[in-house]
Amino acid sequence: MNIKLLPATESDIKAIWQMQVEAFTELLEKYRDYETNPAAESVEKIRQRFEQPFTYYYFITVDSEKVGFLRVVDKKDGSRKRISPIGILPAYRNKGCAQAAIKAAEAIHGADHWSLDTIITEKANCYLYEKMGYRKTGETRRINEKLTLVFYEK
Repeated sequence: MNIKLLPATESDIKAIWQMQVEAFTELLEKYRDYETNPAAESVEKIRQRFEQPFTYYYFITVDSEKVGFLRVVDKKDGSRKRISPIGILPAYRNKGCAQAAIKAAEAIHGADHWSLDTIITEKANCYLYEKMGYRKTGETRRINEKLTLVFYEK
């Protein structure tokens, strides 16, 4: 598989939102987290982020087909870069897409000084990030009775 990042443009905002809803609805239904789950966000929220000078949206492509998206926050001021969120469409999960996309983002924005968070009970996500060199910071944040986030840095 030929996995690459394709920079998104302002005309892609609705497509990113649709992909975000598809990628995160399963977790929204499982954890009932309407405050922080990307599937619960509006198109306008993505538009606001897109206008931030430090936000970079990318489509994750496999052989030119869009299979997911990635947002990088890179203020280019020495602070940690952040992946928030990364979403892979259900049909393309567990095929190496997220790992390749993160490596590509690190190639673009620099391999060091990153942060991200994920759901502590989503073991596949935790395994992926740890395999890629991210380490738990020891910080967690309880969102509701079903969901706790765990924070990582590299």
